[in-house]
Amino acid sequence: MNSGLAGLTIDSIRAAVAAGETTATSLAELHYAQIAEKDSAINSYLSLSRERALAQASRIDEMAARGQGLPPLAGVPVGIKDVLAMQGAPATAGSLILKGYRPPYDATAVSRLEAAGAVLLGKLNCDEFAMGSSNENSAYGPVRNPRSTDRVPGGSSGGSAAAVAANLAVASLGTDTGGSIRQPAAFCGVVGVLPTYGRVSRYGLIAFASSLDRVGPLTKNVKDAATVLQVLAGQDHLDATSSERPVGNYVAGLEKPVEGLKIGVPEEYFGEGLDPEIRAAIEKVLDGLKDEKCIAKPVSLPHTKYAIPTYYVIATAEASANLSRFDGVRFGLRDGDAKALADMYRKTRDAGFGAEVKRRILLGTYSLSAGYYDAYYKKAQQVRTLLTRDFLAAFADVDVLVAPVTPTPAFRLGEKTDDPVKMYLEDIYSVAASLAGLCGVSVPCGETRDGLPIGVQILGKHFDEETMLRVAQAVETEQGRQAGMASD
Repeated sequence: MNSGLAGLTIDSIRAAVAAGETTATSLAELHYAQIAEKDSAINSYLSLSRERALAQASRIDEMAARGQGLPPLAGVPVGIKDVLAMQGAPATAGSLILKGYRPPYDATAVSRLEAAGAVLLGKLNCDEFAMGSSNENSAYGPVRNPRSTDRVPGGSSGGSAAAVAANLAVASLGTDTGGSIRQPAAFCGVVGVLPTYGRVSRYGLIAFASSLDRVGPLTKNVKDAATVLQVLAGQDHLDATSSERPVGNYVAGLEKPVEGLKIGVPEEYFGEGLDPEIRAAIEKVLDGLKDEKCIAKPVSLPHTKYAIPTYYVIATAEASANLSRFDGVRFGLRDGDAKALADMYRKTRDAGFGAEVKRRILLGTYSLSAGYYDAYYKKAQQVRTLLTRDFLAAFADVDVLVAPVTPTPAFRLGEKTDDPVKMYLEDIYSVAASLAGLCGVSVPCGETRDGLPIGVQILGKHFDEETMLRVAQAVETEQGRQAGMASD
């Protein structure tokens, strides 16, 4: 292939492998060489699955040599966030407490990617148990933003976003609990999709907050994201929360015009605290959509101010329940010096969990305790309903919402680690959609004066990924047109 790694897309790879212009094996080896050369400065990969990847690449090459029709992701190098199970590969969830654990099975999202021809390069770094907004909470060191290595890539799927941005994978899987796909996608200048809750199976995902966790793709462009989502989406009998609703044709839907679509602009997302350069970039996106004959309308989501506290009550409560299984008995780390069972639990968890995970377990256990359940957890679930109703009321009058993903561009490593509240507020524009179960996508829409990426967030109705992605495609096309004009 003539293009470098930066120019690789799913379509170009599949076409080149089918035509014999390259092989899946050579593409995999090329990416492994790139990882060896560049990832020491980024730290996006925690482990590599070279044997499995090359065996899959060989199967794809044999199919191409026989002239067989190739599956949709044939030969595409993909990285997997290390909270998803891959048979035989380490699954650390970025934590010491799972050191040495190798699952005996694949997550459904992983098996669907491989069945579609993807070549799985390895497992990607992340905040411990997906708890964080900067990827500084990993027990295996922080990930650095490829666009500026003194800055964070976002979290918790920082490794997933950084690997794609640095051309160490063509696509990756991340997970989003309160913004953990969309925010790192915005910080690293890639596309990241949050599917509707229930659209993609969570089977094989190491749980953080079960009513919020979702698996989704990060890619270089919208069409690639639509292609990967098409492979991932659909009911799974191994996940009782996966939806029976039929899956749309996301790729074909990208070709439909956006003319006449109603674009909601939530006033609460454009208030105090939003970086002026981000505001200007989002306003430019809205102007471009108006040029495509979309209709922009102001909408109100009045309970948005309660989204952060609501999220951090519900998410930590669910985390305290989910993480109780990590006790040193069944898998992972065990303290060998303990003299009694309770002592072994305590010492194992103290050594295995990091500071942020301990903080969230304590918060969640407190809000679920006998004297505080009604005041905190029950009340938070009631406010969650109000937040969802806000979105439903807005979507009664508009097709999608357009808003910032983050209040600031990527911040410097260490800048917010000493102030958890400041770190939590990085999720201010992303957690409400997570609580409501909506779909969303972050699309690059410009850069700051310092060259840092800016992302725009497009939120869609439940199970209407098709319209959401169609608007995302229009935004990406306009960005490409503007970039072309600037280069001329």
